[in-house]
Amino acid sequence: MSKRDELIAKYAADLKEKCNVNPDMDFLTKVTIGCGPSIYNADASTVSGTDQGELDTVKKNFLIGKLGLKDSPELDKAIDAVMEQYGKSNRNKYRAVVYYLLAKHFKKESVYK
Repeated sequence: MSKRDELIAKYAADLKEKCNVNPDMDFLTKVTIGCGPSIYNADASTVSGTDQGELDTVKKNFLIGKLGLKDSPELDKAIDAVMEQYGKSNRNKYRAVVYYLLAKHFKKESVYK
């Protein structure tokens, strides 16, 4: 099993156990690949739910940049909802899992086709 496959399995476990989501493995794989080499860096592979600067980066680079959404309060609400779903007390929120949940929330799976 490759390192990427191991990480995808870890992300799938987080989705099931912490987010109560049965993951679409094909889509999760595409989102993980879309994260690029950041998944192999301990700091870059996670998102801090309490760092506003990091949450702003998720909004700007992922929601607006990658998914092509327009900046609005709805984006902040979605990020808050995903952080809540993942568990505010959970320190390690994997970027690929956060992006997966946000893409599903906005029904933007087609971006990864």
